[in-house]
Amino acid sequence: MAKVGIYLNFQGDAEAAFALYRSAFGGEFAAFQRMREVPADPAHPIGEKEQELVAHVDLPIIGGVSLMGTDLIESMGHTLRIGNNITISLELEDLAEANRLFAALSDGGTDVEPLSKRFWGAHWGTCADRYGIRWMFNVPGAND
Repeated sequence: MAKVGIYLNFQGDAEAAFALYRSAFGGEFAAFQRMREVPADPAHPIGEKEQELVAHVDLPIIGGVSLMGTDLIESMGHTLRIGNNITISLELEDLAEANRLFAALSDGGTDVEPLSKRFWGAHWGTCADRYGIRWMFNVPGAND
């Protein structure tokens, strides 16, 4: 089933923020993963302290919406700023539909990372549209 979510970026305090959100909304995390649990990228090694940061957290909140988040990695040059702190996340069932939406929203946009197969078994990509709104696309189990 297709879903829409809200993805939040943090600079080292995602875990504390999601503790607040969980206390406010209740419920359980659908996912909680630390950086150390993600396959290492030899081109971008991260330090021991950064290994404990949040790689991905997912908290179902109201009306089937998921509030998700991650910590940005300073050693990789990631800096939190207004404009990269909130992203609309689209989880789609059909790769062709994801490609169509991606093409429409990325046209004239910036920060484009095309849809490609990722280690978690989905096609994923992101962009900021021409109005500066960030979009994330995830298509689980999609074939090329």
